[in-house]
Amino acid sequence: MARITTTKLKKMKESGEKITMLTCYDYSTAVLLDEAGVDVLLVGDSLGMVILGYDSTLPVTMAEMLHHTRAVARGAKQAMVVGDMPFMSYQVSCEEAVRNAGRFLQEAGAQAVKLEGGREVVPQIRAIVQAGIPVMGHLGLTPQHVHRLGGYSVQGKEDAARQQLLEDARLLVEVGVFAIVLECVPVDVARMVTEAVDVPTIGIGAGPYCDGQVLVTQDMLGLYRDLTPRFVRRYASLQQPVKEAVQAYIQEVKAGSFPGPAESFGWPEKEPLKVY
Repeated sequence: MARITTTKLKKMKESGEKITMLTCYDYSTAVLLDEAGVDVLLVGDSLGMVILGYDSTLPVTMAEMLHHTRAVARGAKQAMVVGDMPFMSYQVSCEEAVRNAGRFLQEAGAQAVKLEGGREVVPQIRAIVQAGIPVMGHLGLTPQHVHRLGGYSVQGKEDAARQQLLEDARLLVEVGVFAIVLECVPVDVARMVTEAVDVPTIGIGAGPYCDGQVLVTQDMLGLYRDLTPRFVRRYASLQQPVKEAVQAYIQEVKAGSFPGPAESFGWPEKEPLKVY
């Protein structure tokens, strides 16, 4: 199967085929998600919270994002890999935005980048796209702006905010984004935007009318417990099985039943050890 491209995603919107996207931060998980058939793997700056233990996405650096994107890119053979541009990697200037976006493709092996914001980042998006780098937009609740927004809450509830969100979506399309993430916006707003633009919308807490959906993998697998958004559906609860497996390992090591007697390894003690 060929790798998912921006052209493929647009055709999926046109045909009504839903797009699947999950976050991913490491090689082994990328292999599993890719083999399962996920269309897009987002190396999200959410890694700051679910992987690195920060209180928000704001401390995440370019070095951290590139490190994790490289790992995911090595594991994904079919899914599109999108690198999330971290806080202050694109806001300062168009030149810096292009340079950092280019690093995701050149150094980390991603096929596209994502960045947050509407009209205020239009110049940066235009410059990145003109440099030949595919850009995914992100509107609604934008976690990098959590302090300005006053917390993690639904966006676009008032008429003026709804209209601005729609206008921002159209502006992003005009400057060349290939898709737009809509996070925590009312269902009718997500539907309005999805119908108004000719690029795919990917919802997270935005209802069923978007062209696709994205979740944080650790959320949908029940592995991250510090914060559980209302819109998350857990497809597995892996915390307890993982904990039980570790406890069984600890018990066997303490009891001396793991790794087992020397003769079970199949080589004499005096011969050179060849593991592989």
